[in-house]
Amino acid sequence: MFTGIVEAVGRIEAVEEVGGDRRLTVVADGGYLAGLQAGDSVAVGGVCLTAVTLLPQGFTADVSVETLAATTAGGWHAGTAVNLERALTPAKPLGGHMMSGHVDGVGRLAEKHEDARSWRLSFDAPEGLARYIARKGSIAIDGVSLTVNGVDGNRFGVNIIPQTWSHTTLGGLAVGGQVNLEVDLIARYLERLLQERGV
Repeated sequence: MFTGIVEAVGRIEAVEEVGGDRRLTVVADGGYLAGLQAGDSVAVGGVCLTAVTLLPQGFTADVSVETLAATTAGGWHAGTAVNLERALTPAKPLGGHMMSGHVDGVGRLAEKHEDARSWRLSFDAPEGLARYIARKGSIAIDGVSLTVNGVDGNRFGVNIIPQTWSHTTLGGLAVGGQVNLEVDLIARYLERLLQERGV
């Protein structure tokens, strides 16, 4: 589990094709990944990856065909900047919202503009995800926990404060850029329960 409070921005150092899928090398400066153990989970750009091999400043992770197809990880290359968050522990503050790191779909940045010291961003979500996105609800964009400001069909907007703008990859996102989206866990489970009841 994760909170969506990005703790560091790392980068993809290498991408290796292995048996039809890929192995990524993820690194971060400043010792952020020090103490990581093989088998630990790390949210990389909002995608939950498992550390396979440990390196002095990072780790390698295997990425399945499913993950490559369902997230932006399929387009990652050496040099791609990625938001990083290590898994939630009982002692870690829950400053964002509960996230699994299981990406629900890929969205696209439709508009962005300054609003005082913040930025307003509008994203287009895939049709199948739009029903899970509610005004004042939570959403994760590339692993960043955000509050939805408004919804219009499959388009939704968020406000990015200066801290988030400068300490995540969202500040470098261009209009048309793709992002990983994870909708609120409760919304997904509630729909499934209602389906079982025939509602």
